[in-house]
Amino acid sequence: MKEVLIVKHAVGGRTFVHSETDALRYEVLPDGDGWRITVSTPKSAAVEELLKWKRELNVFLFQEFDNQPTRKIWFYVKEGPVEYEDGLEQLTIRAQSRIDYVPDEFDM
Repeated sequence: MKEVLIVKHAVGGRTFVHSETDALRYEVLPDGDGWRITVSTPKSAAVEELLKWKRELNVFLFQEFDNQPTRKIWFYVKEGPVEYEDGLEQLTIRAQSRIDYVPDEFDM
């Protein structure tokens, strides 16, 4: 299975984090009643912008399989928190909930 993590601005659609194009290490783990997404990344202009818009983020995890359709997981950040730890060069996003779905199963 291949995974891709993407963090975007919900309103403008600007991509702040893309694990495939930026070759970033990340981890998604259950955290109490929600989820904790950590991304190892040096502080950059994109991280600074992400922190400015931390209340307006869309976080997606795409899981691609060899013999079945791609699954998309949409994390709802709501009130976060969203934080960056300079010493660890680590971005942490806490999401309160998520929805898992297969885009191929939706007809337009």
